[in-house]
Amino acid sequence: MCSWRLLVLVIALFVVAGPVLISPAIADDAATCVNASGDEAMDACTRVIENRAISTNNRAVAYNNRGRAYKAKGDLDRAVANYDKAIRLDPENAVAYSNRGEAYRSKGDLDRAIADYDEAIRFDPKLAVAYNNRGLAYKAKGGLDRAIADYDEAIRLDPELAVAYNNRGVAYKAKGDLDRAIADYDEAIRLDPKPADAHNNRGNAYLAKRDVDRAIADYDETVRLDPKNDTANAALKALKGAR
Repeated sequence: MCSWRLLVLVIALFVVAGPVLISPAIADDAATCVNASGDEAMDACTRVIENRAISTNNRAVAYNNRGRAYKAKGDLDRAVANYDKAIRLDPENAVAYSNRGEAYRSKGDLDRAIADYDEAIRFDPKLAVAYNNRGLAYKAKGGLDRAIADYDEAIRLDPELAVAYNNRGVAYKAKGDLDRAIADYDEAIRLDPKPADAHNNRGNAYLAKRDVDRAIADYDETVRLDPKNDTANAALKALKGAR
């Protein structure tokens, strides 16, 4: 079953400490390190890291954001190595812990992921995405109640975090509570109708309730948003073929 994942957080603020002046070129690199992706972001972050005029905390920011770029490319080991360096430079960097947790979760190392989410939450108890992502790790370990508790907290901290509603819906469906699952998918779609996952997940819940018409409507919307969604395409083929 699909669920949305908030994979990483970007630390977007570079602060110059003391009287040191940063050249326009390095300021441009800092902005690119934050806002770009792929090789462009990695190259800019590397130039920031290697510049001796950059403060320790700002180098930690650059390592975090370079880790984000490696994570997006699927290079999880290099992502973890960069988050390690960010944390070594700034040991209370909640975002870097949360992002390293996401890399470990993607590697299947759920215990390390949870340990990092715990640290992220310890340093920043208001970091909603860390609760959401820890919920994903707990669900992957079969801990549905703990997952729901984390999604609840993520939603309390950020009531417009659509991904947390979708993920909580997935957990409720796994528990067999289809009505609560659908209610959460409804809210996720209301807040952000563009991701296909919530439509697909709601279609699955409607199908489990034998509400075929609503299931087909959701699968149709899933395919409109994501034409290569194999799950929704297969469901539509089976349901429409049976009519």
